[in-house]
Amino acid sequence: MTGTGRLLRLILRRDRVILPLWVLLLGILPQVYLAGFQKLFTTDAERLEYAHVSAANAGFTGLYGPLSGDSLGELVVWRAGFVPVMIALAALLTVIRHTRAEEEAGRSDLIRATVVGRWAQLTAALLVTALACLVIGLLVTGSMIGAGEPVEGSVAFGALFTLSGWLFAGVAAIAAQLTSSARGARMIAVLVLGVAYVLRMGGDISAAGDGRLDWLAWLSPLGWVQKIVPFGADDWAPAVLALLVAVAAVAVAGVLLTRRDLGAGLLASRLGPAHAGAGLASPLGLAWRLHRGLLLGWTAGFAALGVVFGGVGTSVVQLAETSSGVADTFAKIGGTGSITDAYFASTTGICALIVAIYAIQAALRIRDEEQNGHAELILTTAVSRTSWAASHLLFALLGPALAMVAQGALAGATFGDLGPVLGAAVAQLPAVWVLGAVTVLLIGALPRYAALSWGTVAVSLLILLVGPLLEFPQWAMDVSPFTHVPQLPAASFSAVPDIVLILIALVIGGAGLVSLRRRDIPA
Repeated sequence: MTGTGRLLRLILRRDRVILPLWVLLLGILPQVYLAGFQKLFTTDAERLEYAHVSAANAGFTGLYGPLSGDSLGELVVWRAGFVPVMIALAALLTVIRHTRAEEEAGRSDLIRATVVGRWAQLTAALLVTALACLVIGLLVTGSMIGAGEPVEGSVAFGALFTLSGWLFAGVAAIAAQLTSSARGARMIAVLVLGVAYVLRMGGDISAAGDGRLDWLAWLSPLGWVQKIVPFGADDWAPAVLALLVAVAAVAVAGVLLTRRDLGAGLLASRLGPAHAGAGLASPLGLAWRLHRGLLLGWTAGFAALGVVFGGVGTSVVQLAETSSGVADTFAKIGGTGSITDAYFASTTGICALIVAIYAIQAALRIRDEEQNGHAELILTTAVSRTSWAASHLLFALLGPALAMVAQGALAGATFGDLGPVLGAAVAQLPAVWVLGAVTVLLIGALPRYAALSWGTVAVSLLILLVGPLLEFPQWAMDVSPFTHVPQLPAASFSAVPDIVLILIALVIGGAGLVSLRRRDIPA
């Protein structure tokens, strides 16, 4: 593993912006939930009523996991039940970015030509990811202890977050050995994560009912870490199981690394046709070929998310009917008298922030094609820079729209109120397009810093989660475009903010395209 230390420093330098952002954001989320609950529940009776009704609700159990008790710490663990999925996603993307993506771009050839061991690159990527997940766990543990929660439960809570990342870092390390493309490795790792979440959900919902399928949760790595039950049982046996599996996954990845050639995957790539089809004769046809997997995957994922949120919306209504106190609690959260309007306004805003990741990812494909040398080959033909870039931007524009429409339509149909929920999803799109336009501007004007576009999502998420709680000044809240869109269906609709955001996106995106036309390619 000669050279691991230098590669470690190289990764930390390259990720000096992205890495701290996701570590900080995911690490402070439990503290945000804790402060929110402390502010929300003025008496123990309110907290106990909320916990009692929520624990018996299948919709919330499926989304967040089971609620093991009624203490403040257990409520925070339950409410943060989706955060381990986010940590796992960040971990697997980080590992693949610094292993398989480096091989695909040809940079690993240059690194391996020096005095660097065979396992050095994989080891460095895993060490950085493991360290980042450990820092998240320490942030969670420290914040919970500082808030007066039990030490053992706080440590178990931090371990839950850390082990979630370690497990899927191991999954990503294996996936990186299987395919010859970073996209294929991401698809495999994300598919494993999705299956793990579905198994965890099915097992937990069954456990809340007849219990016949509760064993499904034991097939899921997310189910293992959840069964630690911080602030409740504080059971360390599942943590040991998760740690052993994570170590085993890393060992398997190391063995697989020795059984393939550099740049190749263990799963042989399928040969394409000898001649390109008619659909690849235009920039748009090529862009469709490159983006279709991403488009279909995001749309299917958001469609499933819409079904889940629509089903949970029905559970929210049942909560309101069961307990007036819980209805008042949700009204406080949403700032409106309608519990369902508050719920869908909140979930739609979160979905919009998530789909902004897709918009940025699709736009950054322009930069990827440029760095890989593909753009230079295309532009030697009669294709103009504008048409080439616009073919990719079309998917950054319409792809998020299709995903949000799928989410809103299925959430509204599942809940039984299609129009308002779908309208709420569509109203968020101009804010998504603004972040996509900022990405285009960075690609055109400052291509070396195009990765900073991920920071726009991080800042917007920080403002959404922490801004109201910490009472940010209005100018700071206005930095996020999502602050300006109408929060339907809880608020009244006004077209002016959306029109202004669309104009801003057009101006910023247009400036990016003009800059792209005037600079060298590649840059």
